[in-house]
This record gives sequence, structure tokens and C-alpha cells, in this order.
Amino acid sequence: MLQVSYIRDNKEEVIKGLLKKNFKNAEEAVNEVLTLDEDRRKSQKDRDDALQQANLVARKIGELMKAGKKEEAEGVKAEAASYKAQSKEMSDKVAMLEEKLQTLLYNIPNVPHASVPEGFTADDNVTLYEKGDKPSLPEGSKPHWELIEDYDIIDFEMGNKVTGAGFPFYKGKGARLQRALINFFLDEADKAGYREIQPPIVINEASGYGTGQLPDKEGQMYHIENHDFYLIPTAEVPITNMFRDVILEEKDLPQKMTGYTPCFRREAGSWGAHVRGLNRLHQFDKVELVRIEKPENSYNVLEEMSAHVEGLLEKLELPYRKLLLCGGDLSFNATLCYDLEVYSAAQEKWLEVSSVSNFETYQANRLKLRYRDNNKKTQLLHTLNGSALALPRILAAILENNQTPEGIKIPKVLQPYTGFDVIK
Repeated sequence: MLQVSYIRDNKEEVIKGLLKKNFKNAEEAVNEVLTLDEDRRKSQKDRDDALQQANLVARKIGELMKAGKKEEAEGVKAEAASYKAQSKEMSDKVAMLEEKLQTLLYNIPNVPHASVPEGFTADDNVTLYEKGDKPSLPEGSKPHWELIEDYDIIDFEMGNKVTGAGFPFYKGKGARLQRALINFFLDEADKAGYREIQPPIVINEASGYGTGQLPDKEGQMYHIENHDFYLIPTAEVPITNMFRDVILEEKDLPQKMTGYTPCFRREAGSWGAHVRGLNRLHQFDKVELVRIEKPENSYNVLEEMSAHVEGLLEKLELPYRKLLLCGGDLSFNATLCYDLEVYSAAQEKWLEVSSVSNFETYQANRLKLRYRDNNKKTQLLHTLNGSALALPRILAAILENNQTPEGIKIPKVLQPYTGFDVIK
């Protein structure tokens, strides 16, 4: 969440940034934050003044008792009780104002970076560049939802029977290709210096608030009511929450982590042209990159992470493009985000396979994630994350772009992982 001090010192800039994110009541929310903060600080001062007076009176009572002036001391006790009551009243008011301020801050999105373009939807995102050649498919080529039935490698009907729509079964060479992709992505992250983490796939409410999924995405997550847990939407959530309420030493930075998990999202939608097959699922596999960085390094790291994802796509021989997201398409938590999309030849469309984001101090402030610098001062850190990669649409593009009359060819880089070079 945004720091109150930052809002106070940069009020107009914050309002302008929130409006770029299409947060319509930006000015009203900012003014309410500042009013609550002013009231909170005044109440804190009143509480502290009352406590100070209570302590002075208590000292006076002690002196009177020592001097044998018991009757006079008894008369002063009423004054001490009055100050204590005032202090209690002000403490309750401060707690109420802090809770109200926290709730308000939780519902205000992060301010976008100055380089983020204006815009309202994905149509306003800026294409930075395209790389790779779009394949020319043979006559009679099919979209992946037909290929998976022809080759019997993914079964949506069985998933619908056992669970529901958006929960497919991967079978035979489809399951092995899925496992190959996961291992390939993890091995590449390891080569790049990321430490592998295998986190839980359920989180508690505090973790959801820590990384900004709550309260913003509460309706998009699966909730386990009996335990008040949530199924994770991405490995970013449990991995970043490893550092909740942690103060790192400067020598421990940066922190580079990767993790494979299944991911769960309720908003996948119904079966239709834009969500058909693997294009959008309720459960899917993903390898995630998470970075904890000093503020001055985070934007260079964002470029480094994006380059890592691009390298994966190039090794998979998939044509891709890189987008800079506009304000209206930027996530609640992010200051700047790149999307990487692969071209799906049979569908003749671009499919998003990765988002690489910098959150600056937004998550760290929620998490109370700080580091102690060489001057022994504590400062908030910057958090970043990126998909490297989400599997369903990668798998869809591989199947569609590599189909031939003889079968579906496997990218060379995956063949050592699959143990086969073609799905026949």
C-alpha cells in the first residue's frame, strides 16, 4: 500500500497517477487519507499529552505521600484519574482512526511509473517490439483444442466430469510435455541464479493482504471456508510472504527466488471463442520469478527479468512480442508491467504468457519488509515478480505452431526433457 508520508508529500502527483490508473475517486480518497492522518496525529498528541500530565500528577502524589500530606494527595488522585481517562479515550480513538486509515489505504491502488502510457484497456497497451517469424502452417491445420483430441493428450471432458470446466487432465505425451516445460523453466531459472522454492499452494488471509490479492481480488480466488484459507493465484504470493515482517541486512540482498506451483483462479470464464481450450483455465501450472531488491536497483532488475523471459521464448522458437501496459490495464499493485505474448498460428492471435512487474514499495509496505542499510537505518525494499512461464498458452502455441502432417514437432530445447521429438 502507499505510504501516508508519500501521499502527504506528493499529493498532486499521487492523484494524477491514480487517475491514470482510472481510479475514479482518486482526489476524494487522497483527501480522506490526509484528513484521517491529520486527525490521527492530533489524537496521538492529545493522548501523549494526557499521559504526560498523568505521570506528572502521579509523581506529585508520590511526593505528597512522602511528605505525609495524605489528605492533600487524596485530593490530587481525582485529577490523575481524569488524565488517565482522557489518555484511554484518546488511545481508543487513535486505534479506531488507524484501522480506518489502514482499510482505506488497502483499497487505493499503487501509483504507476511516469513512463506508463495513458489508456483504459488492453487495446491501449504499447507494443515495444516483435521478435521471431510467424510460422506458415500446412493446409488443414487445426487449433490446439482440436489437436489435443486428435492426439489424445489433454482431456477437458474428463476434467469437467471429475471437477468442472477449466480443470483439464493431461495424458500421455501431453503430461510429459507439461512436465518437460516445468523442468526446463526451473533449470533455466537456476542457471540465472534463482533459488528454487516449493511453497504451499494455500495461504492465510494475512498473506493475501500482504501481497495485495486482498481485498482487491477476493472474488477471483478460491476460498476454503472451513480453514479460512485461499488457494493461491500465483507462487508470487507465498514466496513473497516468506519475507513478511522481516528486516534483511544489506549483505543479504538481493533475494532471487523461483517456484513452480499449480495456480487457481475463479475468473477463468465460460467456454467460448476467447477462452476455449488452454487459453484460460481455473487451474494451471506456472513457474514464477520473485525478486527482493534495493530501490535503486529495481528498474534495472525489471529489464533483466524481462530479458530472461524473452530468452525462454527464443529457446522455445516461439514468435513473441513485448508490451508496455497502459495505466488502465495495469494491475492494482504494479507501478510498471511488461506483458510477453506469443503468436498462436492456428488461432491467428497473440496470447499473453508472462507479466513482469515492479511493485516498488507497495507490497513491502504491506508486508513490513525492510532492510537495514550501512548506516543502520531501516528502509522499505522493492518487490518484483514475473511469470517464467505460465504453461497453458505456451503449450497451446507449441502444439499449433509445430503441427505437421507427420505429427507435432517438439522444440529441440525440450527434447532432452521429453525423451521424444514428435507427438504422433
